[in-house]
Amino acid sequence: MSEKDKNRFRSSIISFRASPEERLQIEARIKVCGIPKGEYFINSLLHQKIVISVGKYKSDRLSMELKRLREMLENMEKTDEIENILEECKFLLTELLAITKENDIIAENFKTMKKS
Repeated sequence: MSEKDKNRFRSSIISFRASPEERLQIEARIKVCGIPKGEYFINSLLHQKIVISVGKYKSDRLSMELKRLREMLENMEKTDEIENILEECKFLLTELLAITKENDIIAENFKTMKKS
């Protein structure tokens, strides 16, 4: 990472693969919104409702991610590294709690609807 990038507010780069058709669709949506591409992706990813699909594979992935974070914490010695991992844990658990609360509300509404 260059010195110029270290001083940026958003210094991390995230990338992913898409098919040529998906890329065209994504770029068309960005043009319609009229905002910069980075802002579009950040808004799209951070301000949408998260839905957890129940299933062994997906719950295993969550378990593996939590296990990975725990193992990293156990093996850490440097304070800076621990702070970064704890911050990642905090965000993960915050999202998980929010989703759990939403699902509890939905489940409660479903129970109420069934009784009627």
